[in-house]
Amino acid sequence: MYHLSEVLFFPPVSEANYDGVLAIGGDLSTERLQLAYRSGIFPWFNEGEPIIWWSPNPRMVLFLDELIVSKSMRNILNRNSFKVTFNQNFRDVISNCQKIKRDGQNGTWISNNMIESYCKLHEKGFVKSVEVWENDELVGGLYGVDLGHVFCGESMFSKVSNASKVAFIALVTQLKKENYKLLDCQVYNPHLESLGCREIDREEFMSILEKKK
Repeated sequence: MYHLSEVLFFPPVSEANYDGVLAIGGDLSTERLQLAYRSGIFPWFNEGEPIIWWSPNPRMVLFLDELIVSKSMRNILNRNSFKVTFNQNFRDVISNCQKIKRDGQNGTWISNNMIESYCKLHEKGFVKSVEVWENDELVGGLYGVDLGHVFCGESMFSKVSNASKVAFIALVTQLKKENYKLLDCQVYNPHLESLGCREIDREEFMSILEKKK
């Protein structure tokens, strides 16, 4: 495992271990985070632990044309009971992602320092959010890193049933309109699999990542 210094550098993703861990240490500066995502790397660690940088193999992704929207979900969308916005309330979205309780997790991997770093990236237009509203209340959403041809999903939350799915579907719809190649979902998740996501080899993912629009 590579130990990062203050130098802005990451080793090749091929050097990640079996679990996908590539490096440890460094910082969450906007420059390092931008380099990481453009290199197929992302931070994932528990608060109070050293920063751990990952590039898993295989990689969970969604090819946008493979999105699965169930009949029941289509009915929910057709009711128009939710309002969707983009980049209108980023800080509240990432804060809700931090606070939401998740099955099998005692804490959160979204630290306060991480929130501040991603808010700075949002101000630079490098990180985007999707908000889902019900009766003017923020009830769901997601955020991720926008590379211009690949969108790297980071986290989502839902305070009412299906709100995060609404955000996910809205994001994919918008990405398709803008001719994005891929939605990066990082690691396997059965919920994401039900929406059409699948695992691909890291080499294939990197090939797509390195091709611009």
